[in-house]
Amino acid sequence: MSAQGGVAGAIAGTFIRSKLTPLIVASSLLLGAFALLNLPREEEPQINVPMFDVFVPFPGASPAEVEERIINVGERRLWEIPGVEYIYSTAEPGGALFIVRFQVGTNPEEAANRIYTKTSANLDMLAPGAPMPLIKPRSIDDVPILALTLTGEGLSPLDLRRAAAELRRVVSTVDDVSDIEILGGRRRQFSVLFDPRALARRRLSPLDVVGLLRAANRRLSAGTQEAGERSIKVEVDAFLRTASDVRGVVLGVSDGRPVRVGDVAEVVDGPDEDEHEAAVYDGAALGPQAAASAAKPAVTLAVSKRRGANATEVSRSALARVAEALKLLPSALKVTVTRDYGDTAKRKSDELLYHMFLATLSVTLLIALALGWREALVVLIAVPVTLALTLMVYWLFGYTFNRITLFALIFSIGILVDDAIVVVENIVRHTRMAGNPDRTTFAAIAIRAVDEVGNPTILATLTVVAAILPMAFVGGLMGPYMRPIPVGATAAMLFSLLVAFMVTPWAATRALGGRPHHHHEGEDRLSMVYRRAMGQLVGRPRVRQAFLGGVAVLLVAAVALVPLEAVTVKMLPFDNKSEFQVGVDMPEGSTLE
Repeated sequence: MSAQGGVAGAIAGTFIRSKLTPLIVASSLLLGAFALLNLPREEEPQINVPMFDVFVPFPGASPAEVEERIINVGERRLWEIPGVEYIYSTAEPGGALFIVRFQVGTNPEEAANRIYTKTSANLDMLAPGAPMPLIKPRSIDDVPILALTLTGEGLSPLDLRRAAAELRRVVSTVDDVSDIEILGGRRRQFSVLFDPRALARRRLSPLDVVGLLRAANRRLSAGTQEAGERSIKVEVDAFLRTASDVRGVVLGVSDGRPVRVGDVAEVVDGPDEDEHEAAVYDGAALGPQAAASAAKPAVTLAVSKRRGANATEVSRSALARVAEALKLLPSALKVTVTRDYGDTAKRKSDELLYHMFLATLSVTLLIALALGWREALVVLIAVPVTLALTLMVYWLFGYTFNRITLFALIFSIGILVDDAIVVVENIVRHTRMAGNPDRTTFAAIAIRAVDEVGNPTILATLTVVAAILPMAFVGGLMGPYMRPIPVGATAAMLFSLLVAFMVTPWAATRALGGRPHHHHEGEDRLSMVYRRAMGQLVGRPRVRQAFLGGVAVLLVAAVALVPLEAVTVKMLPFDNKSEFQVGVDMPEGSTLE
């Protein structure tokens, strides 16, 4: 066993006859299946870019006053927070808006703690009359994964919004749903339209009426009522539910008579103002007038998921709950799925898994053509084991199943198979030189063959890792976005090295040991073709120069395809979605229509 002098030979000698080796193969495949089933599926990888909207109200102030008394002070204090990368501020009548963005990779909880602490510590610097600031966190998970558009013949925007509110209540019970937003439609509200002359005659102002309405729309405690051995808490039910309730609120006394809201204002029970609108257009309509007439009122329900949740499962569960809830809603209501990133994430991941299967099959067929089908079977065992362990690494690191991680796996197949091919090819070569040994002798030959190529294989693997791994330390937005590629490729290369030394000799002994190997004087047809071609290139200068010149011409032609725009240079495949967005910048003061 002197052939086991190297690390590779020692590893091969330990596992080639060990009963643990098949258990390692089986457990690796099971771990990969577990990771495949439990990795959340989504379209894009998660990136930590904490953002916060800080709104500071300042009622009655002009934009210039807001900028001087709120913006200038707020920017100085917010820039003191560690990790803040950008601050966007907007001064508008009645308040200021700060958009605070932290550096990529900052922990969201830590960023939230910093901004809340800094805001609370500087409340004494707010301008007199400015209420408490409102802080709302923003993240990539706020992007809706599911959008449901509600329409219906004979249903008004108010009816559609009521139906959407009911569906929101149902969908909110789905696990891992973080936020549900209703877009479009009209809310029910009581509009109080004042009569200035009537207010003046009764010496009232709109602010007086607003304060009295708020006081009337409040539930108050009226003590307790003893009923035998029980004590019942009594409350005054003073909520305003109808327009007549609002009209009947007493505002005061004028000329000995009570003054009610109905005496000084008109109360309308109806929808709110149309500041936001959603509509469905008939695709056959052409022109502004035709499009306007073809527009149907609609309401969109936008569903977002929690961080790290499976978009496919969240979308599927939400649609199932909606289908059940529709049985209790008006029959004229129609729900259309206008966005389903859970379904597209599943289709993309399934497609990439299919391509990964094709890549593995193609490599196996290539080995079968070059060495034989038994040798290809050995490689076919090594590749799934390596990919399964790589999937487990993704699960342990908290990655999701998206097109970046799958691209990394497909990219890795082309390089991780090299170690197994080198080991198998050398085992086959030693076996042919030994003249078809039996299985016992074959094991010793396999160990010697693995040890012979062990150090070069280790060096080649570490060289590839050294070339890929620095990509994991790229900063900015692209760093965490593309990080699964170097992490996955590095893990795949290291696992492929271990599998080549542990599993490949064991599998080769079972698949090739004791089997006759047909050859012609140590050479097969491919070797003969290769030797003949190389003999021409090495022995004849003109052939060699012509070959190198042809390679140079092809290289220049390939590089020229990029500036000539004959090919599209892109890191990832195009994202084919059946949707697009149009932004229209209208003049200030334009109406919604």
